[in-house]
Amino acid sequence: MSEPTESRSQRAARRAGEFPSAPEPLPQPVLDSHTHLDITVSEVGVPAGSAATDPIAAAIDVAAMVGVDRLVQVGVDVESSRWGAEVADEHSAVLATVALHPNEAPRLPDLDAALREIEALAARDRVRGIGETGMDFYRTRDDGRAAQEESFRAHIAIAKRYGKTLVVHDRDAHADVLRILDSEGAPDTVVLHCFSGDAEFAAECVRRGYLLSFAGTVTFASAGALREAAALTPLDQLLVETDAPYLTPVPHRGRPNASYLIPLTVRALAATIGADLDELCANISATGERAFGPW
Repeated sequence: MSEPTESRSQRAARRAGEFPSAPEPLPQPVLDSHTHLDITVSEVGVPAGSAATDPIAAAIDVAAMVGVDRLVQVGVDVESSRWGAEVADEHSAVLATVALHPNEAPRLPDLDAALREIEALAARDRVRGIGETGMDFYRTRDDGRAAQEESFRAHIAIAKRYGKTLVVHDRDAHADVLRILDSEGAPDTVVLHCFSGDAEFAAECVRRGYLLSFAGTVTFASAGALREAAALTPLDQLLVETDAPYLTPVPHRGRPNASYLIPLTVRALAATIGADLDELCANISATGERAFGPW
């Protein structure tokens, strides 16, 4: 089984602190294609700026003030997936995805039962994606990878049965992710969440028609290879995300992240790929709606 690691909520609590000030609003609205509102509001808090007393509504308001008017809440286990589906029903700015995170699969005493719960949630209208699922060779040892692959293949099948977008978590597992997607036959829409590969891997994903979602990591000084990957990604295959409360973009790296900081990543991408900011925003918005449908 996988060795014990710090939980996502523990990492969020460790990084808890004052949210950065809001960036300059974008000229056109975009979406945050991957966020974890449940972890952010419960373990970190909500950025200042909204009069709403409900923390979810407040987080949505603060994001909308800078042009981030739609959010995709991503599930990582049965509990968070169920929570996200309910939040999406209650808040028109939020859509949900449901899944078992690849690092969860080897830990579960009954993987099949958990997958049945995910499939039941997949049928809901405002659940528009299956993920984040995939392969992670960073936190899971060799003896847990068979369970990861079994889970990934099951999620791919669920996505195809229900016509949902597949949201892929890939960490240090590029070749295996492509191998499994190729062998199973990918769903119509695949999003590589928090894209972490180089230009060669990006080219393989682009050739297959996958969407590449870039997080705040693209702004890090050490991320030259990631910027090369972004530069060869067509505008209509590019998304942005926070993965909040993680991966806060420069100049606030190490502080809490939330959807309202997306403009920092969008502007960094525009500079990296030499795109007009308005054109980039319009393409991100259109691609998000193509992937997840209307909000």
